[in-house]
Amino acid sequence: MKRARIAWAGAVHDAIERDGQLELLTPAFKGRRLSFDEVVWLPPLAPVARARTVLALGLNYADHAKELAFKPPTEPLAFAKGEASLIGHRAFTVRPAGVQFMHYECELAVVIGRTARRVRRSDAPDFIAGYTVANDYAIRDYLENWYRPNLRVKNRDTCTPLGPWLVDAADVPDPMNLALSTTVNGRVTQSGNTRDMVFDVATLIEYFTSFMTLHPGDLILTGTPDGVVDCQPGDVVVTAIEGIGELHNTITTPA
Repeated sequence: MKRARIAWAGAVHDAIERDGQLELLTPAFKGRRLSFDEVVWLPPLAPVARARTVLALGLNYADHAKELAFKPPTEPLAFAKGEASLIGHRAFTVRPAGVQFMHYECELAVVIGRTARRVRRSDAPDFIAGYTVANDYAIRDYLENWYRPNLRVKNRDTCTPLGPWLVDAADVPDPMNLALSTTVNGRVTQSGNTRDMVFDVATLIEYFTSFMTLHPGDLILTGTPDGVVDCQPGDVVVTAIEGIGELHNTITTPA
C-alpha cells in the first residue's frame, strides 16, 4: 500500500493511493477521493513522540565515491540530519546565493517500524515499516575535509525532499534490486540500482542498532549512485525509485 500525508481544506490528513487518486483516511472525510493536484504534499511520516533520528549514508555506492575521488568506505560512513530539513513532494528547495555546486542525490529511504536494538542482519526486515524516496541535496562548496562534520553541506532548510509515498515494506519484496534515476528538466542525469550499495539495508540496520536504538519513524537514507550535476534556480528535479515513487522538486532562490 502507498501511504501519503497531505494538507487539504485547512487540516493535515493521512491518505492512501487508490486508482490514481488520494483516498482520505481522516474519519470526517473517510473514503473521499482527491486528485494529486488538489493537495499540498507533506513528508509521508506519521508524527512521533520523541525526536526523530534521521541518519544518512555517505559514499554508499562505489561509483559515486569514485565520482568524488574517494575510496569506498570499509565501514558505513554516516551522518545525522535535522528533521527540519525535510519537505514534501512538489516543494521548493532553496539554493543559497553565491554557491558554485549544489547537487541532488536520489536515495532509497528506510522508515523504521519497531524499536530496534542489537538487531541481527537476518532479522532486519522485520523492523522496517516501509520505504520512500529521498533527495539529499548537497552543497559541495561547504565540504571542507573529513574532520569537519558536513553540517552546512547537508542540513540546510528545505534540502531534503521526501515522498510522495511511504510504501509498505510488504509491498517491496526486494529493496536491494530497485532502479533509481534522476532527471533535471526532463533530462536523465543519474541512473543506478540499489543492488550496487556498498552496505545493504539489512547490514546498515545491524550496524546502527549495534550501538544505538532506532525507534518507529526513524529514517535511514541509504546513499546515492554517481551522476550528480549542479542545479540552478528554476530547475525541476525528479528523483525516482522503481516501485516506490517519483519525487518532484523545484530549485528556488532565497527570499
